[in-house]
Amino acid sequence: MKQYIATIILFTVFGAGTSDAQELLDTKGAIEIALKNNLDIQIANSDLEVSKNNAHLLNSGFLPTLTGTSSANYGSDFSQENILLNGDVVEFNNIKSTNYRAGLDLSVTLFDGLGRKYNYKSLKETYGITELQVRETIENTILNLFSVYYEVARLTENKVTLKETLQLSKDRLVRAHYQFEYGQGSKLDVLNAEVDVNTDSINLINANLALENTKRDLNLVLNRELETRFDVDTAVRFVSGFNMDDIYADIRENNASLLQAERGLLVNEYDLKSRKGGFLPTVGLTGSYGWNQNVFDPNSIVNFNQLDKANTISGSVVASLTWNIFDGGTTMTNVNNAKVAYQRQQLTIKQTRLQVERDAINAWQSYQNALYVFEAQKKNVTTNANNLGRTEEQFKLGQVTSVEFRQAQTNYLNAILAKNQAKYDAKNAELQVLQISGQLLNVAF
Repeated sequence: MKQYIATIILFTVFGAGTSDAQELLDTKGAIEIALKNNLDIQIANSDLEVSKNNAHLLNSGFLPTLTGTSSANYGSDFSQENILLNGDVVEFNNIKSTNYRAGLDLSVTLFDGLGRKYNYKSLKETYGITELQVRETIENTILNLFSVYYEVARLTENKVTLKETLQLSKDRLVRAHYQFEYGQGSKLDVLNAEVDVNTDSINLINANLALENTKRDLNLVLNRELETRFDVDTAVRFVSGFNMDDIYADIRENNASLLQAERGLLVNEYDLKSRKGGFLPTVGLTGSYGWNQNVFDPNSIVNFNQLDKANTISGSVVASLTWNIFDGGTTMTNVNNAKVAYQRQQLTIKQTRLQVERDAINAWQSYQNALYVFEAQKKNVTTNANNLGRTEEQFKLGQVTSVEFRQAQTNYLNAILAKNQAKYDAKNAELQVLQISGQLLNVAF
């Protein structure tokens, strides 16, 4: 008996662990942390910002360009030049010249075969695709988050059940010792009880280790300190009102993969129209406005006529039309390739639609099966609980053996563990249905 008590004390200290008060992390809080901290989401948002900049009017090519220029030139001519002026020979030697210039040049393309128009529309559709990619990243992150979160919840419930099983085995061991000491039981009963206590202790230790490791996995998904201590809410709430017709309707309107494929078709369409614009002329308009100043050397012929400097202001507007009548077949090749890309994207849409519909049917059937298994396992727990209760009463009265009692105890334990597994399998299956139908971000958890 003393050896048994020492074993229980050691296990209580080192095996069962402590249950200090910790943060209760519910599903809503987990989502908020993931959306704020998850690195995949942050990277996706960075890509979205770049796509947003690309789809801006400043990147459309519709706006004119305005260029400012200025220059200052200084020169010196060391040659000697004799010029006959008013009957006299005038000598000009070592003449210096200075020129200052400043101007503005404006250029705008009025028509480019509609290439800019469709490129701009394509950039906007690309931005929309990037938004869907960010949404898909968030959905996948949430699925991964809940997969780990509900595994923590399952292991938490398993740990509680294993503790209760261990306590029941401890009570049985105490009873076996008392019965043996008073001659009402055999040593074999004591040994069997000790083996069961050790087995249940090891199961609890392993369950606790698995729980701690999975909590670190969840902290990794949440991108926070791995040793952050917390507990999770083990309550599971299922979404009601599901039916396959609604799922099909939601898929057509909200499935991220299908919407990306459809928007990709628009991008290909705009690219094809943009390529065809290469057959049309380009009309442009350029304008310039400039100021020019020449500073004359005192020895120059100009200054001889009493001119120190001359200022001029000039402006011009030029309209141009360019038509690449034949470019060696480059434009035609680009158009043909764009047509092939458009047709290929149409095939991609059909393929994506079939895959999504298949995934939806599979997910729906898995969800229905998981719900059925969960309900069956709940009934199984009730049956095994009743059986364990009656067997325990008969065991205390000596009407059943310790082996029979242990079998009832094991059956009850396995039923609870199976029920826990079925519950979270059903919830994860439901999340898969919500993700495929595009409603994962529209439900409250």
